[in-house]
Amino acid sequence: MSRADSRYFRTAAKMDEALLALLEQKDLAYITVREICARAGVNRSTFYLHYETVSDLLTESVEYVKHRFLERYPAEVGILPDRLRDCSLRELYLMTPAYLEPWLSFVRDNRRLYRTLMERPAALRLGHTYDQMFRYVFAPILERYHVPGPDRNYMMAFYIRGVTAIVAEWLKNDCTEPVGQIVGIIQRCIPPPMEE
Repeated sequence: MSRADSRYFRTAAKMDEALLALLEQKDLAYITVREICARAGVNRSTFYLHYETVSDLLTESVEYVKHRFLERYPAEVGILPDRLRDCSLRELYLMTPAYLEPWLSFVRDNRRLYRTLMERPAALRLGHTYDQMFRYVFAPILERYHVPGPDRNYMMAFYIRGVTAIVAEWLKNDCTEPVGQIVGIIQRCIPPPMEE
């Protein structure tokens, strides 16, 4: 990577951080390019070299946040796709505190951003993320539970929308309930599977 590339990415990261900081103070609709530039310490022309609109910056900021989240997530918790076919059914249950607590803590710590993203789901690029997760994680799990192929998309839509609805409700309440309480609610809605 050249110095120019490095400077480009540092500047983009500054603008990501500026937008995220501003989102902690107010809703996206009220954030201006001028405010982002002032907070990031860049000129408006620099902003427009990187983005056309604040929404474009939001889309990039989501990717930036995803990377920050993955850095926070404990490495030992992850299930590798190559283990999905051999581990016990209990290990395939992803609704445990080990999986949910880091995610819900991150949502709570970035709640204004997540509320914004619930209003603008296209910025999350959920379709792309879901496709990858379905192919490498959900499909092998559902296969292990002997769920017929045609039923899998429906079943995953039910689970994902259900968990998303719980988180959306929690966000409406400004994440006032403890993370552990939300984990418990999700676990009661999605009980662990029976062993083989």
